[in-house]
Amino acid sequence: MLSVKLHKWKKISSKTQASIYNKPAYVYIPLISQDDDNITLLVKKGDYVYKGSIIARRKGNLRIPIHSSISGTVVGFEEKYYQNGKLEKCIVIENDYKEKYQVNKGVKRNLTKYSKEEFIELLKECGVVGLGGTGFPTYVKYSSKRKINTLIINAIEAEPYITCDSVLAASKCEEILEAIDAIMEINQIPEAIIAVKKTNTELIHTINNFIGTYLRIKLVLVPDIYTLGYEKKLVQYLKHVSYQKYSMDVGIVVNNISTIYAIYQALKYQHPLTERMITFTGDALKKPQNVIVKNGVLVEEVIEHIGGYKRDKKIQLIAGGPMMGRAIPSSDLVVTSNLNCVLVLKPNTGKEVSEVCVHCGKCVEYCPTRLSPVLIKEHLNHPKILKQLEPQRCIECGLCTYLCPSRIKVRDMVQEAKQKVGGSK
Repeated sequence: MLSVKLHKWKKISSKTQASIYNKPAYVYIPLISQDDDNITLLVKKGDYVYKGSIIARRKGNLRIPIHSSISGTVVGFEEKYYQNGKLEKCIVIENDYKEKYQVNKGVKRNLTKYSKEEFIELLKECGVVGLGGTGFPTYVKYSSKRKINTLIINAIEAEPYITCDSVLAASKCEEILEAIDAIMEINQIPEAIIAVKKTNTELIHTINNFIGTYLRIKLVLVPDIYTLGYEKKLVQYLKHVSYQKYSMDVGIVVNNISTIYAIYQALKYQHPLTERMITFTGDALKKPQNVIVKNGVLVEEVIEHIGGYKRDKKIQLIAGGPMMGRAIPSSDLVVTSNLNCVLVLKPNTGKEVSEVCVHCGKCVEYCPTRLSPVLIKEHLNHPKILKQLEPQRCIECGLCTYLCPSRIKVRDMVQEAKQKVGGSK
């Protein structure tokens, strides 16, 4: 299993100061969590909701609430595009621009004054999820009965174009370090590691300016190679251990650095996760930049807010980065907690015609989860063999497509195979 160094295109969005878009007339809150649409609706048309009100709740084992990102009135239900590329039913809320919380819970001066049980319940009820793109409920990672020996904070941001983690971490470094220290104290974790690419000099400099008083938190510089940000690979690189399903099984918790800031907001103010920083970037935008956006805002509104498109609206829009993101047929896409990037590119006028697979083996050689994408591709219509090839283990990193000399969209075929065998990331 090898790694690849990719073109970065990071300066496009990081050279401009981050902005805020916080006054939408309406928000559209999707009735879906990760890719789970088994949701209990808790409001109806005409209901008044406060900012942070629980308006729906995910069912099943990973129960987690869905919050309103504004105060206002529920005016109906509409379908909008979600980052999975599908139209999903959304709760439409009209903004009263008052930003009212139902209860002001005040400010927690000492973030360590929570029991572990209180901490887990707070993360759950505040809807804190992984902000690196997975949307996995964060409370689950701390709910294991196994002792946590190491907390790893993933600040690698491996995909090209995306800079929201680095920009947020640089501007909120003190708060993030305070949150890490509190997480360690509450959960009795002896060490924490912040993993940053050695090429990210600005973030390294910022962390070094503040980390001195936090003796149990280490800054570790890692190579600038793609898929090192993948959780299993990062754990193996930093701690030289491997695991089958969850890092908690080997006493390790991994959180994205933006997730740590969401935990800070929960610990300090008991505020649910209703907004996040997102990278809006690409060669079709006039002013690529990072924007703090409320959940449920339409992407089209944010693009207009930051200056719009360079020429016309003939664009390629991708929810996520160029490697793991999904093409969306419309800018009628809603912002959610698991959306970290909106990539807007000029249409590709060149002919990208796939050729016959030459069985070079690159997709196998570089696959971070040790799959055989070429075999999965060739057995899409053979269910028994497909199941044995375990396509559900694919993390959809996109390396197979990126490296394919025949320009075959291998990742799309593996995604199709995952659906056929009922697998998920």
